[in-house]
Amino acid sequence: MPHWVKTTLKVLSGIVALVIVAFIAITIYVVYNKQKVLNLITTELNKNLNGTLTIGGLDPTFFKGFPGVSLALKNVTLKDKLWANHHHTLLSAKDIYVSVDASALLKGTVNINKIEISNANIDLFTDSTGYSNTAVFKSKHQESKLTKEKSSSSTQIKRFALNNVNFVVDDRKASKLFQFEVQDIDGKMDYPTTGWKANLQLKTLVKSFSFNTKKGSFIKDKLLNGPFDISYDNKNKLITVAPNKLGIGDDTFTIGGQFNLAKAPVNFTLNIADDHILWKSASNLLAANITKSLRMFDLDAPITVTADLKGSFGAGDPLIFVTCKVKDNTLTTPGGRINNCSFNGVFSNNYINGKGLNDENSIIKLYHFNGDYKGLPFTVDTAFINNLSTPVATGVFRSKFEVEKLNPVIGEQSLKFTKGTADITMVYKADLVNYELNKPLLDGVVNIKNADVSYLPRNLHFKNTGIALRFYKNDLYMNNIRLQTGNSVVNMQGKVSNFLNLYYTAPEKILIVWQITSPQLHIAEFLGFLNARQSEAPAKTKNTKVNLNNKLNTAFDKGRAELHLRVAKVYYKKFLATDATADLLLADNTIKVQNVSVKHAGGSLKLAGNIVQNGKVNNFLLNTQVDNVNVSNFFYSFNDFGLQSFSSKNLRGFLSAQAHITGSINNEGNIVPRSINGTATIDLQKGALINFSPITSVGKFAFPFRDLKNITFSNLKGKFDINGDKITISPMQINSSVLNMDVAGVYSLSRGTNIALDIPLRNPKKDSTIVDQTERNKKRMRGIVLHILATDGDDGKIKIKWNKNRAKKEETNAEITN
Repeated sequence: MPHWVKTTLKVLSGIVALVIVAFIAITIYVVYNKQKVLNLITTELNKNLNGTLTIGGLDPTFFKGFPGVSLALKNVTLKDKLWANHHHTLLSAKDIYVSVDASALLKGTVNINKIEISNANIDLFTDSTGYSNTAVFKSKHQESKLTKEKSSSSTQIKRFALNNVNFVVDDRKASKLFQFEVQDIDGKMDYPTTGWKANLQLKTLVKSFSFNTKKGSFIKDKLLNGPFDISYDNKNKLITVAPNKLGIGDDTFTIGGQFNLAKAPVNFTLNIADDHILWKSASNLLAANITKSLRMFDLDAPITVTADLKGSFGAGDPLIFVTCKVKDNTLTTPGGRINNCSFNGVFSNNYINGKGLNDENSIIKLYHFNGDYKGLPFTVDTAFINNLSTPVATGVFRSKFEVEKLNPVIGEQSLKFTKGTADITMVYKADLVNYELNKPLLDGVVNIKNADVSYLPRNLHFKNTGIALRFYKNDLYMNNIRLQTGNSVVNMQGKVSNFLNLYYTAPEKILIVWQITSPQLHIAEFLGFLNARQSEAPAKTKNTKVNLNNKLNTAFDKGRAELHLRVAKVYYKKFLATDATADLLLADNTIKVQNVSVKHAGGSLKLAGNIVQNGKVNNFLLNTQVDNVNVSNFFYSFNDFGLQSFSSKNLRGFLSAQAHITGSINNEGNIVPRSINGTATIDLQKGALINFSPITSVGKFAFPFRDLKNITFSNLKGKFDINGDKITISPMQINSSVLNMDVAGVYSLSRGTNIALDIPLRNPKKDSTIVDQTERNKKRMRGIVLHILATDGDDGKIKIKWNKNRAKKEETNAEITN
């Protein structure tokens, strides 16, 4: 070995031995001067304190701080002067390890190279008056005074560590609570001329991060794990946290920020970002009042999120500004799932400057929101939800789609579309109640073109339907509606006042007012309205909220419709009318008919009444007035009113009549047999009875020389009481060109006909020259009078026979008279 190497090794060995000897000497010094060293450390640490610092014991640790001296402080407590009032100990540590500079210690001073706190509680407490136990540290004025009295360099801590430390900031005045269970912090510090810099590794569990304890904690029960690079600028009194990756729970965020110490209270800014986080994970990091709202929604795929928090550690909430980017995701809402969903979102709790940082002044903004709901594509350019205490949603909704895609949305209990297109543009504003739109204000249009639609509850089908819906404030206008079913074409204009309020609160109170016109209407194609609406019980789901389909069904089922019709031609089986007008009210399976007027058979008909729908049979009450109609055409149009032996072929003349009847009609539009009850009166002018078999049968032997096949009479009046299949004919006189007769009795549509006819053989032509009506009436029944009875025959046809009882009575009356 070269000589110089041997010499170098000897020198180094000597230096190491000297250091070891010196370190042992210092340790021995500390051991035998423990109280003195403890007093030095206590004095150093008490320089800037207004309170009580106590250290239970001190021991040197030989290797922990080598080559310096490491001191173990046991049972250290720090209390402010008012501890007896609030009982919050600022520092309570079982173990504090302090590494001091050995050479400085021999000179009688302390330079702390590293401090390590373990198994400790740090409690920074502020009471409701604003007093804080941090008052234990002397104010700047006191520090300045002390500096003038004794000039000394500031103690610089180069390294620090915390293990198993519970750190609490409890501000009762500002309602803030920050609590951390620190598992491990290991850091080092440098002191450039501008201030200081710190690099540390953090691992801590967040028990509370509450800027407002009434609203809950951010990142509650989440583990923070990662590095921090922190610097302090003496000139600007500014602490800067450089952006760095930090694990929060199972997610990794980039976090940076600043703390401004220039004035009290301390202002701060935090910037947080994550470009790949699930919605649930992000919402669970926020305060309870925000998380509660966000948990009602979910996104399947990760999203990009940024959050900026600005505030102070004084009273009041921080300013919160959150952004998110969603692309081709699936959004789950209380109302259903939205596929292919994309939007840019913003949340802020400062919608209007000066209104405070609170729920009432919070807003959610969604830009370029688009997706599809049950196959319906839509876009919302800008949607706002402001005031999270009582949320209000606003925006502009647009959608264009094939109208049959509406079927799964509204269900197929009411309407079913098979063809057509829909185009929607809607400006909306609505309260959000339980995260559903409530009582919205709408301004926009829904245009449906060339649609085929079926109204299932009444089995009605329409083709080439056009509908233009206009929403304005609370009202709904239905314009340019064109319905076509079979040969009928209907044009409609409608309005529902206060529609939106009623739809969401009391759909059964909805009243639709329709103005309806038609060039031709075939009533048989609308017989579905005779059917009672077939309601289906909504399917049971876990969601107890009333959905769109249920509300729509309730509106159809319980709502009312007021119809004002103007129809050029009305067809029903053999019936044809023109210039028809009618007012109808549909409500509670009842159709109220008012002001019906039509022209028919050269005259007019007026009608009023109602129809009560009871499943397959519908009860009706009608008051009718017939004025000067062609009686033959009239009877033909109504299938001779069910009469078997009397038809339109037997009648000529012009009929006026009134009827007040009740009855039943089935869903096919046919009168239920034996259901009619009521009264009817007739007035037949210029009438003729053509080939009426009961009369012609009598004429074969009673009036062989008279033309009974064509009996004319100028005026025929009668009254009839209808009771099921029995028609009671009140006594009436028939004065005709061939014979006169008195008629009374019962005509049956089945069995039970019993009509008495008194027919004088006197020829009415002989009395035609008598001008005096009274004299003519006296001679009317003179001479031989035939008493005939029309009854049921064995073959079901009416048979004519002598009315013997009537004849005997007449003979008796004649004898009494003589």
